[in-house]
Amino acid sequence: MKLGLSLGHSTGLRDLGAVAHRADAAGLDSLWVSEAYGSDAVSVLGHLSAMTSRIGLGTAVLQMPARTPAATAMTALTLDQLSDGRLLLGLGTSGPQVVEGWHGVAFDSPLARTREYVDIVRAAVARREPLTYPGVHYPLPYPRADREPPRPLKATLHPVRPRIPVLLAANGPRNVALAGELAEGWLPAFYCPDRPELYRDMLAPGLARRPADLGPLRVVATVHIAPGADLAACRDALRPAFALYLGGMGGRGRNFYADLASRLGYEAAAQQIQELYLGGHRAQAAAAVPDALIDQLALVGPRERIRDRLAAWADAGVDVMTLKTTDVDLVAWLAAAL
Repeated sequence: MKLGLSLGHSTGLRDLGAVAHRADAAGLDSLWVSEAYGSDAVSVLGHLSAMTSRIGLGTAVLQMPARTPAATAMTALTLDQLSDGRLLLGLGTSGPQVVEGWHGVAFDSPLARTREYVDIVRAAVARREPLTYPGVHYPLPYPRADREPPRPLKATLHPVRPRIPVLLAANGPRNVALAGELAEGWLPAFYCPDRPELYRDMLAPGLARRPADLGPLRVVATVHIAPGADLAACRDALRPAFALYLGGMGGRGRNFYADLASRLGYEAAAQQIQELYLGGHRAQAAAAVPDALIDQLALVGPRERIRDRLAAWADAGVDVMTLKTTDVDLVAWLAAAL
């Protein structure tokens, strides 16, 4: 298992260049940038590409509803050229709260849209012929009943690589199966190494349909980390983030993270957290996050405790662990211990 950094989004943007430079020099596997409704991942990753020369550069994730497939293909071609072939294209549907509340588009047919989206991005990047696609959600060229449709186009920017790795963020069983079928990699937001059978069962239907030319599925798991001598204080540092995901990332019945916690056996806690969070009681929601859930999904406590816990993710089939921290020295130390 290799280690990378998940740099998040929205804050400390001017400091990320120095972090990326140190991570590159330390030999870490990859840097990953996300977006929600603050900073965008593309601008940040373009900046980091100029600060680095070796390390992989990933989007975790670009929100598909925010961009047309062709726009994402242009972005991928550009970033891959700027980074000399180091882009890892992480894509995700996001969730109803961000898609409908921020982007103002409907959150519907996520599986069908994802399948069409990935097909179009790959075809546009490969640049073998003018871009056409008989899609339901993304027909290209756009069909017109009132006049002749526009002619198909081919990207003017030539690719560094004919195929840029696509990784899909997925949490629900059908989305996870789709990642196993379509993508070079899978980006789980929360991965419980104590329950590998849960993920194997979700991936199995997709892997059974996986084309041979995609090769083995690469699992890139993002993991929260809070190091420190006081274990209780470390857990407390992560509670607000867990409460946000389980309580605030979607409405009642439409929160994929709460659904995942329920599948892990924390249904009652997930419901309580969501009710408190949506009711405006965020501190109480954070306090309701179980210690055991944090211990299973995150790395907390003294360095040695964190180091010893790493083996669980490696044994569970994770290929790359991206830690949500900017502490390059800690991650380099952990990488050396693997």
